[in-house]
Amino acid sequence: MTFKTTSASAVALAMALLAASVSAQTLADLRNDAATPNDVTTYGMGWGQQRHSALSQVTPANVSKLAPAWNLSLDSSANASTQPLLINGVMYIATHSHTIALDPVTGRQKWKTPIELPADINGYLCCGIQSRGMAALDGVLYRTTLDAHVVAVNMADGKQLWKIKAADYKQGYSMTHAPLIAGDTLITGISGGEYGTRGFLDGWDLKTGARKWHRWTTATAGEKGADTWKPGAAETGGGPTWLTGTYDPDLDLVYWGVGNGAPWNAAMRGGDALYTNSVLALRPSTGEVAWHYQFSPADPFDYDGVNELVMADLPIGGQSTKVLMQANRNGFFYVLDRTTGKLLKADQFARKVNWATGIDMKTGRPIATAMTETIRKNPEMAEAVEVWPSAYGGKNWMPMSFDPKRKLAFFNTVDLGMKVRYTKQDRPGGPNWWLGLELAGFVGPADGNRGALVAWDPASGKKAWEVLLKSPNWAGVLTTAPGLVFTGTQTGEFKAFDATNGRELWSFQTGSGITGLPITWEKDGRQYITVTSGAATVYGALAGDPELANVPAGSSLWTFALPR
Repeated sequence: MTFKTTSASAVALAMALLAASVSAQTLADLRNDAATPNDVTTYGMGWGQQRHSALSQVTPANVSKLAPAWNLSLDSSANASTQPLLINGVMYIATHSHTIALDPVTGRQKWKTPIELPADINGYLCCGIQSRGMAALDGVLYRTTLDAHVVAVNMADGKQLWKIKAADYKQGYSMTHAPLIAGDTLITGISGGEYGTRGFLDGWDLKTGARKWHRWTTATAGEKGADTWKPGAAETGGGPTWLTGTYDPDLDLVYWGVGNGAPWNAAMRGGDALYTNSVLALRPSTGEVAWHYQFSPADPFDYDGVNELVMADLPIGGQSTKVLMQANRNGFFYVLDRTTGKLLKADQFARKVNWATGIDMKTGRPIATAMTETIRKNPEMAEAVEVWPSAYGGKNWMPMSFDPKRKLAFFNTVDLGMKVRYTKQDRPGGPNWWLGLELAGFVGPADGNRGALVAWDPASGKKAWEVLLKSPNWAGVLTTAPGLVFTGTQTGEFKAFDATNGRELWSFQTGSGITGLPITWEKDGRQYITVTSGAATVYGALAGDPELANVPAGSSLWTFALPR
């Protein structure tokens, strides 16, 4: 049966019947995702988003024999920056226009359900057409849509169970991320910071779609942190929450990153502009903030704090510590105590940073350069300045992997500067960027390498190795126990590297740029690796990268395995 917006009791009954009629997936399955090789039940391959697998059939010694098992067209030229789920022998994938179920061994489609979008949606979108993934529990898939709705889908046949409006897309809001299930609550964020929207997080009832709580991410009058804004500025102050958070069930805390302030011109906003460019630790049942840490106070450079927040146990000060890690767009790699929010480590990973000289470990604040201080104080500047990293960040949204045995993080970086002149700008309204600056262009490094694949030791704050790249990779990273690192290039190659030294071991051309999030899984004793191909990124459109001039569009889903 199909349910749209209807009574809570009717929806609850339908979902109870659904859970009884399928092999029910439980919260325990989500919690154990990283330890169960035959499925992928969460975004990030575990609540901690380590994107690491214990599977060991494919090794550095035999990975050169890896070959395609199947390929499925996703019937789109949009950005394929999504991660599939694999549950009870069925693979599920979200695109911006459809929800799809398929046989993971053959690639044969089981069902494909369209997403009903307004005809004028493209005219209101800020930064790309995509869907990054889904959440799942008890026979139900949960996803978001470009027109800022949250949808529950029957896992058995793809029929819609409920659909709830989170915000008005005509005000500049959109949703492209995977929801997060934490306990009995579904949590979603929002996109649209460049349009002068006000960011937020929502908690939803899993069975009915009823909103349980709503948490704004900018502090207005009467709220803690309101004095960090000019009067009224927080109402249109940005703070988008456009990437999926992580969840520690033992602490019962959800960690979610908050993005840039609006406009980018910090002098127009006022002070630190809480809680932009921060991580929030929230109680999932209520949305209460337990603690926060602001990576980039008074940020004028679009250094979003939304990058993935990876959970791990690290040796800090001679003892194992529950930590939260982020390679921030501002060029520094942060390690926080995830119980208290205390800053433990902050080290520069980007090859060039000129907006700050480091992070003050006593205050937790960046040590801003004179250029940055001048920009923060002056809403109008006569000349353009050159800033490193650029608004693309030292690392963009593409998620890292963490190998818990080697205690190394692996991620793709961006090495690009920008020339900007800050100007006063009234909020334009409608689907128009509100930046308060003029972008004069991007600046490449002297050696021509615009990015790298980096192996990083979070405990020491140093690189173990790096592979320099002419074009930065825009794909997620996957690691496996035998010491393999998988990622994709914007020119279409899906690659495997040796985790010990970064040596390239295997490459396969997928036909379009890769911005997908690879996963690995096992069926009947055979290990498979799956990734989407299909790039249509803001970087590709605006960065003037000569390496990408002839890369075709077209999204598809690839799965690889060793020959039988």
